[in-house]
Amino acid sequence: MISAAPSRDRIVRAAAALLVEGGRAAVTTRAVGRAAGAQAPTIYRHFGDMRGLLDAAASYRFAEYLHAEAADGPAGDPVDDLRRGWDVQVGFGVAEPACHALMYGDPDPGRTPTAARVAADILHQLVQRVAEAGRLRTAVTEATAVLHAAACGTTLALIRTPPVDRDLGLSTRTREALLATLVTDSVAARALATRTADPARHAVALRAALPGLTPQRFTSAEAGLLTEWLDRLTDPADPPASP
Repeated sequence: MISAAPSRDRIVRAAAALLVEGGRAAVTTRAVGRAAGAQAPTIYRHFGDMRGLLDAAASYRFAEYLHAEAADGPAGDPVDDLRRGWDVQVGFGVAEPACHALMYGDPDPGRTPTAARVAADILHQLVQRVAEAGRLRTAVTEATAVLHAAACGTTLALIRTPPVDRDLGLSTRTREALLATLVTDSVAARALATRTADPARHAVALRAALPGLTPQRFTSAEAGLLTEWLDRLTDPADPPASP
């Protein structure tokens, strides 16, 4: 008798292969069942519905891609790691357009595909490390949102361009333009920093480190007040009211 775990794994692998070969339309219950040697009731018992199966297939492909890209290990420099994270996200989307469409092409405020959540978490962690190093000029959440939106848009632009006309340098140029405004990373980037931006950069670093300091150094009330002050310093669009 075949155990449930291997059966589920075979179904996911079969669905992922169909997704890569023929896109979302190729992943049907009949096609997956035939490829995996599974009956429809077994498929629905494991995944609930076709959307659950597609989510699992896209997540499987994304996990495989991350595993292959992780072979070189982290760069050590948090900004270089952030660069690499951008390249991985864009590279995956270009290599696996059907998966990218499943992750980002069907927005639903009440549901985020698993692979998209994982990608967002990875990006947030990379930006957090830049902040903790004192090299981020804006709040972690804002920088993460900007980078995420730009990476998704860049990926879509590349996917829509015929491969023969595709300029992969577009991704690099977009990435570096954003990093020049978000981080202190190079001579050119530091030249853009202003006297007001430099203190804000240190405020961002302290804001990122605050959760780890709160239990030992501050009460909840003190941490809340300090958080409010730091958020004001890192948000130039919301200056404190004049007396």
